[in-house]
Amino acid sequence: MTLRTQHDKPVYVRLRETIADAILAGKFGDGDPLPSVRALAAEEQANPLTVAKAYQGFQDEGLIVVKRGVGMFVAPGARARLRDSERSRFLTEEWPEVRARMSRLGIDPAGLIERTSA
Repeated sequence: MTLRTQHDKPVYVRLRETIADAILAGKFGDGDPLPSVRALAAEEQANPLTVAKAYQGFQDEGLIVVKRGVGMFVAPGARARLRDSERSRFLTEEWPEVRARMSRLGIDPAGLIERTSA
């Protein structure tokens, strides 16, 4: 995992995106253990309190479960719920911007699809 280079977002938000991307990509499946706060902090060169804040957000959403004395694990169904929420966010927030930029640049969506599938 590596933090995205968008520095306009707080570090804990970028950490959340990094963790979510790893779950969505299948690096961590439902029930899999997640790196400890200290291990992830060292890997991402972040403050452990910031990592804990990112994990706490996932725990509050029910995407991570904590087994006391054992560690943190991806909750059952977390990948599907993350995929649904990310898909919804993309369609409502990102896609309109992408579509508008394509329009400004004169890029035809159908032509783009043909070009990438050729």
